[in-house]
Amino acid sequence: MTQNPFDALGGGGFDLNALMQQAQQMQQQIASAQEQLAETIVEGTVAGGAVKVKVSGVGELVGLEIRQGEFDGNDPDELEDLASVIVAAYRDAKTQADALAQQQLGPIAGGLPGMGGADPGTPGQLGF
Repeated sequence: MTQNPFDALGGGGFDLNALMQQAQQMQQQIASAQEQLAETIVEGTVAGGAVKVKVSGVGELVGLEIRQGEFDGNDPDELEDLASVIVAAYRDAKTQADALAQQQLGPIAGGLPGMGGADPGTPGQLGF
């Protein structure tokens, strides 16, 4: 007579179907959260509002505003500064988008490694 290796887990066995249903529900929740993130816009602003960058919740650059009269387009040094300010504004917006993604996806992932969840040592929704 062969013994079921999952009997050691207690409770009379291991319900693979329940585990698969949980995984499917989690996948649907993650897809829904990612869809919401893609529709959410965050704004990064630097230089007192001279440059504003709009980024989707998934980090895609969707808009850029440069306040008129802030930079001289004929001065190479100012154009170089403008480039740096744009990068800084994007980083600001991307940081906000990443925080938003962590806030929305973290609880769903429940700490699973690589899923943006909580502390890796904390059990996730699946119990490991």
